[in-house]
Amino acid sequence: MWDLILNPFVTLMTLLYSWLGQNMVLAIIAFTLLIRLATYPLTAQQQRSMRAQQELAPKLRKLQEKYKNDREKLAQEQMAMYREAGINPLGGCLPLLIQFPILIALYQAIIYALANTPTQLLGLSGRLLIPGLDHLIPLNNMWLGMDLTLPPTTNPIWAMALPLLVLVTTWLQYKMMPQPAPNPDSKPDQAQAMTQSMGTIMPLMFGWFSLSFSVGLSIYFVVSNIIGIIQYRLTPKPAPATLSAADESENGKGKRVESKSEPKAKPTGKVK
Repeated sequence: MWDLILNPFVTLMTLLYSWLGQNMVLAIIAFTLLIRLATYPLTAQQQRSMRAQQELAPKLRKLQEKYKNDREKLAQEQMAMYREAGINPLGGCLPLLIQFPILIALYQAIIYALANTPTQLLGLSGRLLIPGLDHLIPLNNMWLGMDLTLPPTTNPIWAMALPLLVLVTTWLQYKMMPQPAPNPDSKPDQAQAMTQSMGTIMPLMFGWFSLSFSVGLSIYFVVSNIIGIIQYRLTPKPAPATLSAADESENGKGKRVESKSEPKAKPTGKVK
């Protein structure tokens, strides 16, 4: 079952390699670009959903204050608010779940294309779906004096710039991505602390992956992050959700309080 996704990806990677002057770096860049463009509708849907939920945060906080002692009523009012705004609360998760096997297959396809042992080369040959591509094996894995199949630590010193680029672009992409609306069951400080932790852990984790795995994967991470940042910038932002006049009046902000020092209106007619 997994081969139904992986084998076409490996074939596409090898085909791009043959079209782009047998340059593996260009093949990785083109391959990543094509996959990210193909999954862009899912990515855009995820970003729009998360942005819309984020824009509803003021109203969500208002509901949390109003129904803080009635969790069932709070859940009902939340769902009603989501329906009125045309938002699916799971809209930010479902596209990610659909993309996950595609991203794993993309990652595995690059590993197979960077084959450098007899067993790996045999595995690569067996996954090519188009006849005639096997004459390209082994693929040229050298670029700027670096072996794309080896980690940066075993390549020339300038290869260490790639993990740094992975770390920086991962951090930028995470900071630019909209964060989900706060969970009513969690305190604001907890949600904020979790967001800050993820913003630190994710770049460090991918930076460590880049140090441990091949240079070719580092190139994939950098290109994928840059495309993700561009896609985020191109996604239209929804109009901010603000509290209505009725909501503000319920909260005491829209009520006019008559001052005791305010003089009463004098009668206009004469009293005989």
